[in-house]
Amino acid sequence: MNEFDIKAAEWDKQQMHRERAETVAGAILRQVHLDRTMTAMEFGAGTGLLSFILKDHLKEITLIDNSDGMVQVLNEKLITTKADNLKAVKADLEHEDLSEGSFDLIYTLMVLHHVGNVETVIKKSHCMLNPGGYLAIADLYSEDGSFHGDGFHGHRGFDPVSLAAMLEKNGFTGITHNKVYVIDKKISENSSKNFDIFLMTAKRI
Repeated sequence: MNEFDIKAAEWDKQQMHRERAETVAGAILRQVHLDRTMTAMEFGAGTGLLSFILKDHLKEITLIDNSDGMVQVLNEKLITTKADNLKAVKADLEHEDLSEGSFDLIYTLMVLHHVGNVETVIKKSHCMLNPGGYLAIADLYSEDGSFHGDGFHGHRGFDPVSLAAMLEKNGFTGITHNKVYVIDKKISENSSKNFDIFLMTAKRI
């Protein structure tokens, strides 16, 4: 059981998680023209907060996550809400090859900094996107490690210029990024800190 399995049941109850998803969804809608003919995939979907906001703008969304707990909560939500254009798949995009088809949009929220080999995920995203399809990444700007604290083995956020260069190297164009959200997070008993979140969008050549 990993940390996200443990957090899954309470995830949607946190106001910040809901507000963050709503804000990022609005930013995606401003940056990418969505319509009901498009298929999409959310990588690291968790409980699907972001996809539930975007579902009425898209034909179908496949929600990928590697946490048993998150996928269980997500499947319960799909049954309860009868959201028939969403489907959940338990999978690890970094380490597995998916056979879920091709997409017009792939998006991810606060997931990439947990991924060991970021370029592998970018390459796989490019392969799964239809020509002209979009990739949208929402994640932390570079930070000092205090967001997760000691013991975290992922990335300390990203420099958007370096991330954009990696996207361009792997067949993406029209790359843009801007700050879309600020997390006010408690980092110790007596202090909190603001962490900025960017949205980067790119188009598959």
